Amino acid sequence: MQSPPRAEPPVVVLRRRPWPTRRAPRLLVVAVAAVLAAGVALSLAHRPSQQQRAADLSGFLHDMTTDIESCAGGVSESLTALNGITAGTSHQVAAAISIARYGASNCSPANSMQVGDLVSYQVTESLASFHLTRVVSGLVIWADPDAVAVQTDVAGVLAARTPQARASATAALDRARRTLDAQRAAVDATVEQAVTALSARAAPPKLPG
Repeated sequence: MQSPPRAEPPVVVLRRRPWPTRRAPRLLVVAVAAVLAAGVALSLAHRPSQQQRAADLSGFLHDMTTDIESCAGGVSESLTALNGITAGTSHQVAAAISIARYGASNCSPANSMQVGDLVSYQVTESLASFHLTRVVSGLVIWADPDAVAVQTDVAGVLAARTPQARASATAALDRARRTLDAQRAAVDATVEQAVTALSARAAPPKLPG
């Protein structure tokens, strides 16, 4: 006898249920929104006034003057020594050469703590719109390589032993001084824009050339 045919089990289509998603509690959403709103309000409330920004600018320029004054003083001393030798009012050539070479070394960030401070200086956020980072980097460049080159060339002029060597060294010094002056003018222009905008009683660092 043949067995009766067996009915196949019904096919059941399994439906995949999506992973349950956790919704952020409404109170958490409200709290986050409140914190953000408070942060915006706080930043607006603490926006510095023009008077505060002017004070910040004065502090910035004081820092710039302090950090560059040693290098700037060396440039002045080197040029004064050269002028004295050239005019015949001084005959201390060896001493003048020493002054110039020391001054050149003192304008390098590696040898001067003050110039090194300029390299890592951070401008306060209240003055960000005036792009004063250009002043900081501009002063670093004014010091090294520009002031370094001027004082090295001063030493070169003083050490020259022939008229031809002296003429060549003098021409190099003239070029270096023009570069130094152009860099000083660029720094001064940026500072003066900020001083004018804030009606601040301040001035750029005094840089010789």
